[in-house]
Amino acid sequence: MTDISQRELGITQQGHYAGAVSRLVAFCCDQAIATICFSIATASLTYLIVVITPDNYKLEVPPTLLSSIYVFWLFLYYSYPWSTSGKTAGMAILGLRVVQRDGSQTTLRCGVLRTVMFPLGFITFGLGFIGIITNREHQALYDRIAKTTVVYDWDARGARLRFLARNAAPSSPDYLESQAIESPNEPV
Repeated sequence: MTDISQRELGITQQGHYAGAVSRLVAFCCDQAIATICFSIATASLTYLIVVITPDNYKLEVPPTLLSSIYVFWLFLYYSYPWSTSGKTAGMAILGLRVVQRDGSQTTLRCGVLRTVMFPLGFITFGLGFIGIITNREHQALYDRIAKTTVVYDWDARGARLRFLARNAAPSSPDYLESQAIESPNEPV
């Protein structure tokens, strides 16, 4: 393998199985985003209720109801994106995507099943996540059950080429100099 092809292979990671660190960071981003959105929604709803109701009305929401609504929100937050696009907001930030084991787009069944089985990683005291480190396909327990895997979706080489093309504007001195070197016999 030539030096150039090895370098190009190192630049792109698209389609490779995602590692434990990038998946953990994506999960932390998703939890932060989901919790912030839920907090903003509940605070806005509480404010609206306080403004509409009389002054002597005191709003008391049972903690179990609030927790149940939060769990339902998390279910929607994860299952809908995993079913449609294969990635949540945190995964999109890090360039990850959930796909079926054969590499095809996830279905509604895969997304919902993966979301329902996701807590198994925590319920088993972290043993459900061991497969991300030890398995060749980096599959957690819930990935194996849902027949999914997480891959890198961000094409670093394509992004680099777009960045370089954007920076090489026709009016730049480097571009003009390279054009003069490539075609010295053409009249200017």
